[in-house]
Amino acid sequence: MTRVLVVEDSPDIARLVQRSLLLEGFDVDVAQDGRSALGVVRDNPPDLIVLDLMLPDIDGMEICRRVRAMEAAYGQSPVPVLMLTALDSVQDRVTGLDAGADDYVPKPFAITELMARVRALLRRSRAPEVRPRQREALVYEDLKLDPSARTVHRGDREVLLTAKQFDLLATLMEHPNQVLSYDTIMQRVWGGQFRGESNVLAVTVSTVRKALEEDGEPRLIQTVRGVGYVLRPSRGRRQGGGDGDEDEDDEE
Repeated sequence: MTRVLVVEDSPDIARLVQRSLLLEGFDVDVAQDGRSALGVVRDNPPDLIVLDLMLPDIDGMEICRRVRAMEAAYGQSPVPVLMLTALDSVQDRVTGLDAGADDYVPKPFAITELMARVRALLRRSRAPEVRPRQREALVYEDLKLDPSARTVHRGDREVLLTAKQFDLLATLMEHPNQVLSYDTIMQRVWGGQFRGESNVLAVTVSTVRKALEEDGEPRLIQTVRGVGYVLRPSRGRRQGGGDGDEDEDDEE
C-alpha cells in the first residue's frame, strides 16, 4: 500500500491531513519535527512526503535538501515532496522548488485540492518513461547532461543543479536551437501549476545560467522576448555581464 509521510507540527493540521489521506486509502506516518521525519525517510522511505515549511527544529527547505542528498548518496529514486507553507510569494515558491520540492501548496488550503495534488504527484512518479531517449546523455556544445545519473557537466566541470533546474535544462537540451514558449516550459517542468506566473520561470532560468556560466563560459540559454527561451550560442553581446532577461539580444 502507498505510504505517505506527513511532516507537520500543528496537531490540528496533521490530524486533518492524516484523516483525509487515510480516507483516500493511503498508509500514513506523521512526524512533528524535522529530525523525526529524516529518521523515517532514512529507515523506511515513503512514497510521498507532505512537508510543512515552518518546523520547530529543521525547516522544510533543509529537510528537502537532506532528503535529496540521501537519495543521491544511496541511488534511490526521488520521493515526491509536496510542501505546505503560509509563505506564498513567488520567490518563496521558487526557493521551495529549488530545494527539491515537487509541488507547493499555500496555507490555508482546501483539503480537496491537497488530496488532488497528492494523487497527481503519485501518478507522475509512477508514470512509465514516455521519452526513452532521455536515458541517453544529451550533449550540446561543451554541455553534457546525463538523465539517468541526473548530472550535468560543462567541459570538465560538474554543474550542481536542483531537481527543477535540472528538469528545465533537460527540457531545453531535448530541443536545441528550438524556441520553447513560456507555457511549454512551465507545463513540462512544473506541470503548469504556476501558469501565468513568469517570475518563477525567469528566476529559475537565471539561477541555471549562473551555474552554467560560473567560470565565465559563453551563455547558451537565450531569451526570446515575449516568446520563451532557446538553447543556442549567443548571437549578441551581454551588456554589463548581468544575468537577467534584459541582457539578451535574441528578439524574434
